[in-house]
Amino acid sequence: MRFMKTLLAALAALACLAAASLAGAQDLRAGRDYDVLATPQPTDAPGKVEVIEFFSYMCPHCMHFEPVLSKWVKAQPKDVAFRRMPVIFRPQWEAPARLYFTLEALNELDRLHVAAFEAIHGKGANLTSDAAVADWAASQGVDRKKFADVYNSFTLQSKAARAKQAANAYRIPGVPTIVVAGKYRTPDNFPGSQEELLKIVDGLIAKARSEQGKK
Repeated sequence: MRFMKTLLAALAALACLAAASLAGAQDLRAGRDYDVLATPQPTDAPGKVEVIEFFSYMCPHCMHFEPVLSKWVKAQPKDVAFRRMPVIFRPQWEAPARLYFTLEALNELDRLHVAAFEAIHGKGANLTSDAAVADWAASQGVDRKKFADVYNSFTLQSKAARAKQAANAYRIPGVPTIVVAGKYRTPDNFPGSQEELLKIVDGLIAKARSEQGKK
């Protein structure tokens, strides 16, 4: 009997949480809390709610957002597929974007993602050239030849080109920006806190989930 009461209490709590999430989604207003893309983009996560953070290592706001965002990502359920996409708004941002993709390919992101932010914004490293990012990666213990082979590969060139196309397709006005389900984008120059921005993302995930026929 005690087990059943505990189970019922847990189920009731989950129901309340789901209702709260849905209510949060219903309270959101397009044009104020989020923007709707004129042309929705296909997602890379069938059956899940895709969430993309558009960012750059060159952006100090992205660095400050990173610890809050990482904590939020770890708390997401299995039906949320999160990924990052570096933007290349100007030529100097291409090397840092390719750095991200190279670290990803070498399975070094967990170790060096935050370190790249800290190098630029905390230690004044100028990682805006191919040589500079290669030197920095080597200084962090990454094999220089492996790094160069990946960084200069056709695959990396293609990823950088797709990153530019994605920023245009999603109409990214600045970073950090988050896109949910290929069609809902967080507003530029959001006046609230980072935590409040992620509450909007939570609401958009709930909205996308309900549109997919999920509870």
